[in-house]
Amino acid sequence: MTATPQEIRQLLAAAARVLPGVEGRHEAELLLLHVLGRERGWLFAHATDLLDPATAEAFAALLQRRIAGEPVAYLLGRRGFWTLDLAVSPATLIPRPETERLVELALERLPEGMPLRIADLGTGSGAIALALASERPLAQIVATDMSGDAIAVAAGNARQHGLANVAFRQGSWHAPLAGERFDLIASNPPYIASDDPHLAQGDLRFEPATALASGHDGLDDIRLIIAGAPAHLQPGGWLLVEHGWDQGEAIRALLEGAGFVEVETALDLEQRDRVSLGRWPTTQR
Repeated sequence: MTATPQEIRQLLAAAARVLPGVEGRHEAELLLLHVLGRERGWLFAHATDLLDPATAEAFAALLQRRIAGEPVAYLLGRRGFWTLDLAVSPATLIPRPETERLVELALERLPEGMPLRIADLGTGSGAIALALASERPLAQIVATDMSGDAIAVAAGNARQHGLANVAFRQGSWHAPLAGERFDLIASNPPYIASDDPHLAQGDLRFEPATALASGHDGLDDIRLIIAGAPAHLQPGGWLLVEHGWDQGEAIRALLEGAGFVEVETALDLEQRDRVSLGRWPTTQR
């Protein structure tokens, strides 16, 4: 980037040419708007404005970090999920649209207007817990995470959106839930095999490894979640777990082996296995 003032449209065109993928122009706009502190509509009226050298340099610094592969969400410090704008950091997994399928399935099993109890295991930025809290304001939600830094981000997101019906607790999976039972437990745990080459590619290189990988087949943490869930579910309560496209059959077997009924795997918008779920029996067999 030159120190000579440039028109915004010229700067964005140059940036789009060096950013990878078809989203280059969109990403360039997001980064520039972040530096400017403006909304997207502002660009249409100011495309021919000159950008001062200091702002151009700040934009260039972000652009270089993106070219190096750093996720846009971390550069902006934010990512939209459900109806919420959430803060994210390298301590948290970046919320993805696929996880909204888990939220949809959970809401189908959470009647409105009832004082339900919900747990979100491995909450990260708080995406699942806060989406459910926003749709079921009478519910009391407990969100757990091993990372104190992630808990801090999630709690900040709850404050930002005025969602006071979520409690955040640090600890591994069910450990912070001792003696408590819930109507529904949801989790988007690590489910990538630890030797999967994708972990060294793209955005995944920058996300917390503990939120991505889980043993040789990617199922170590899911096994723990399924095994521990019955002690924390009300009779008739639901467990919902997000997972990889090729893991549905294995997870259904784990759920059935643990005693769950009404076990099924739901597909995402691309018609791939995305969420497996089961109901804890109302009476034990």
